[in-house]
Amino acid sequence: MIPTIQLKKRFIIALGLFFTAPLFAQESAADSGDTAWMLTATCLVLIMTLPGLALFYAGLVRSKNILSVLMHCFAIACLASVMWVAFLYSFAFKGSNGFVGDFSAAFLRGVTADSTVGTIPETVFIMFQMTFAIITPALIIGAFVERMKFSAVMLFSALWLILVYAPAVHWVWSDAGWMLNNGTIDLAGGIVVHATAAISALILAKMVGPRRGFPKTLTPPHSPSLVMIGASLLWFGWFGFNAGSQLSAGGSAGMTMLVTHISAATASLTWMIVEKVRTGKPGLVGIVTGMVAGLASITPASGNVGPMGAIIIGLLAGVVCYFACDLVKSKMGIDDSLDVFAVHGIGGIMGTLLVSFLASEALGGSGVSEGKSAIQQFGIQILGVGFTLVWSAVATIIIVKICKATVGLRVSPETEEEGLDLAEHGEKDYNL
Repeated sequence: MIPTIQLKKRFIIALGLFFTAPLFAQESAADSGDTAWMLTATCLVLIMTLPGLALFYAGLVRSKNILSVLMHCFAIACLASVMWVAFLYSFAFKGSNGFVGDFSAAFLRGVTADSTVGTIPETVFIMFQMTFAIITPALIIGAFVERMKFSAVMLFSALWLILVYAPAVHWVWSDAGWMLNNGTIDLAGGIVVHATAAISALILAKMVGPRRGFPKTLTPPHSPSLVMIGASLLWFGWFGFNAGSQLSAGGSAGMTMLVTHISAATASLTWMIVEKVRTGKPGLVGIVTGMVAGLASITPASGNVGPMGAIIIGLLAGVVCYFACDLVKSKMGIDDSLDVFAVHGIGGIMGTLLVSFLASEALGGSGVSEGKSAIQQFGIQILGVGFTLVWSAVATIIIVKICKATVGLRVSPETEEEGLDLAEHGEKDYNL
């Protein structure tokens, strides 16, 4: 027989545990190591845009348009950040519908310092995903440099984030997304980032028209040095882009970082060799473009392939993307100025499809979706890529028409000749 006093003590202790257990559980749900890594990864991905992509693109254009490119990247970063908090995060990740999210977390309603996603604070997850929303529309800048109105750039980017990017995120990365639940593999954005941005860039480049003098009298990049610096920052930041997408600091993140680096290095060397054979001289701009191709190609597969798979992807990226650049400009006649489609699009799509076979355990990979053969996985990947390309293309055409009907799309011939720095922004870098 338990004495009454002991029963009272046990009752009080049990009551206290009942009310305080949720608090302790919530605190322990966020792992400090994972959180620290994801805070770092978030900063790395932001560096990819500011200043990585900004400098990379700025070095590739003529000196009279360098500030316009920097302005585009910076302004899009600010625009995407505000839109992400206002409603895009909710639209991308909330809701139970497989095709479209909802606005239940608009302006981050319900998000607190204690709410978590997996083992990290939800606030960190929001920031990490925000950096993806920043760089994806910024990639498209490379297709229309030196000739598109700044007002059109901002309107296009805003509408594109709503109609293309957020839905694609929901399909592939949201728990309810139909592609995720269909077994589609895309760790860090072969579909979500590269396929969407690249097909939109190709269509936008076609609709806005080529630069004056294309393709006969185009000038070379004004600063290969800036190109190399920007590309190096992209390489550095891409470790956060890919390894951070594991959302933890474990062995999976380590392998993802390793294969990311291997693919980039392999593609760089491959591009350099191909360029040497074709032109007789290996160029700095060429080798760093090969690096970007290798990174874009490994991105969707980086969570599933091993080192051998990464080498194969890098080799193919260095060859296929090199010749794709000629195909788009020479054969298709489209002035995709900085080769967004040929490098990011072809690379990202190729990696998305190749993961079906290169994730094999025989090559050191972790395998494909549970219960799927390589051929079945390939069919799933094709469906995901195909649907995304069609959706993005149709939405881009609509958005461009809206821009044309409202703010206009292209600057005047006089403005294009003068350069967008002075004409659009009233500034010039007199050190150039």
